[in-house]
Amino acid sequence: MAKNRSTAINTNPEILNGTPVFMGTRVPIKNLFDFLEAGRTIEFFIQQFPSVKKSQVITVLTLAEHLIVTPNEDSSRRVPA
Repeated sequence: MAKNRSTAINTNPEILNGTPVFMGTRVPIKNLFDFLEAGRTIEFFIQQFPSVKKSQVITVLTLAEHLIVTPNEDSSRRVPA
């Protein structure tokens, strides 16, 4: 899973003060979730940010799903119900 993250997400203090962005872009990952929360599609997001590849979007969503759905023994990362 870490390899997928490294091909999709970049966090660099020199790029947007370390805000997580899609690798090779200056597009914040949060923008994707904002678009989805607003009811926009992945296709619309990619049209608005053509530097982001669909495979990167799928990887980010898969990573998010993994963090939410997969039980984690490290309780410090759990979100309280």
